[in-house]
Amino acid sequence: MSVDPLLNQTLTHMEKTVEGLVQRVPQPEKVPYKDGFVFRHVEKTVHQALVQKLARLVSSLHAARLLWAYGFVQEQAAMQRILDELQEDITFLAFGVIFEDWTALHDSYLSAFFEEEFDSDSAMSSSQKRPMIPRKKIRSWIASVEGVQDPSTGREATRTLSKAYSGYVHAASPHIMEMFSGNPPRFHMRGMAGTPRHAEHRADLWNYFYRGILAFAFAVKAFGDHQMFNSIKGFADEFLKGSGNDYLSSEWDKI
Repeated sequence: MSVDPLLNQTLTHMEKTVEGLVQRVPQPEKVPYKDGFVFRHVEKTVHQALVQKLARLVSSLHAARLLWAYGFVQEQAAMQRILDELQEDITFLAFGVIFEDWTALHDSYLSAFFEEEFDSDSAMSSSQKRPMIPRKKIRSWIASVEGVQDPSTGREATRTLSKAYSGYVHAASPHIMEMFSGNPPRFHMRGMAGTPRHAEHRADLWNYFYRGILAFAFAVKAFGDHQMFNSIKGFADEFLKGSGNDYLSSEWDKI
């Protein structure tokens, strides 16, 4: 199986999983907003948050795949920075449930997650200030649960990865100059399809899809669905075989 059909299969599998999990949480309700309404999860539970995060994860994987397909690897890398945080958030919430280690940090995170962006009809007059949970605290908690002897070591590893991709988000000069190549050299502003950079980012795309599968496994485990967890674990193994990668993850040992 080539990689592209495999990614299609993965996305379809993920979408069906989200659709199934949606039915296991209280449904969004219509909440009045200006002259109409918006849909909101009014109960604001951790499982509702997981469903929302999974839905956004799938959408972002679709986006990363499309960007890569057309050679927009700078934008793909920026999207992967978003995927990093989505996968961390899902792991953070799911592990809190799985290991029955729900903390005040989890409460603060959920409160901030569900808070409305604006508290008035006009964005300019809104007094709302969404609190931001420090990413380093989330990473440290995950590292401590994963059994890293020094949580700061695990946190530093993820921080380093995040910083590398942040250069694409904030358009740092070294990252922009990756667009400059060819004979004669020029800025590739319509994507970098066919260049060495394009091939390099293919492996990145595979990695984020595989990590996305792991995030789904953690989430369904938090739902207490051991049958679905085992199914996703089996799918992850097939993904490895289908992509021709012999990487063996130790993530399963943690849960």
